[in-house]
Amino acid sequence: MTTRLHLHLLSDSTGETLEMIAKAAIAQFEGVETIKHFWPMIRSGANLERILEEIAQNPGLVLFTLVNADTRRTLEQRCHALGLPIVAPMDPVTNALSNMLGQTALAKPGRQHALDAAYFDRVEAIQFTIAHDDGIGWENWEEADIVLAGISRTSKTPTSIYLANRGYKVANIPLVIESPPPKSLFSLKHPLVVGLTTSVDRLVQVRRNRLLSLNQAPETDYVDQEAVTREVAFARRMFADNGWPVIDVTRRSIEETAAAIINLCNERRQCA
Repeated sequence: MTTRLHLHLLSDSTGETLEMIAKAAIAQFEGVETIKHFWPMIRSGANLERILEEIAQNPGLVLFTLVNADTRRTLEQRCHALGLPIVAPMDPVTNALSNMLGQTALAKPGRQHALDAAYFDRVEAIQFTIAHDDGIGWENWEEADIVLAGISRTSKTPTSIYLANRGYKVANIPLVIESPPPKSLFSLKHPLVVGLTTSVDRLVQVRRNRLLSLNQAPETDYVDQEAVTREVAFARRMFADNGWPVIDVTRRSIEETAAAIINLCNERRQCA
């Protein structure tokens, strides 16, 4: 049986943190149809009143990240009056930090999105990564933090973009048997070169779906089992010959692949 759940997410900032917490928690339950009501940038009482009317019409679980004391109090009181569960998931962490540091939290919304040096570094990383996608700009690869190498459809681009959002300058290069990569790939000093691979069966399936989505013929060497097997072997041999770490993305999400790469970067930094 499927259970329907109205989930109200209220934030005085972008709500990204709250949405990630909710997504991670919901993923632990099966048979739940979640109807999300997303309310970011709550900065006034009038704004909150309109949202409370919607909550009353669609009762469910209320999660919030609000730092203004009056706004919080109003929301909590009204939800209690409606008999609705309400949770502030950031409170335990903030309170623990306050106790450990001997400081009172500043109660300023959106401080994690401040336009500081880290923010502009992240913007620069995204710009670099977009400009060095799919083998472009190989002359500048030495400026990258990470270079991802792999045959077609091994999630190089989405993984690169995700890492860029974490502040890493990433380049990626498709490995093609008939077209060797630039020689500079094998002499890079600064970036960590990581090989991405996947199972042949999974790769054939992904590629066939890609061709179908483009209304192209689904029977070519691009999806031929033997040809794909040769491609995978070719890439793995190159990874082994150069001592590059390899990540199998067959059963990994983009986030999991990126986390594994970040761990490799941290280990490399500690050994330096």
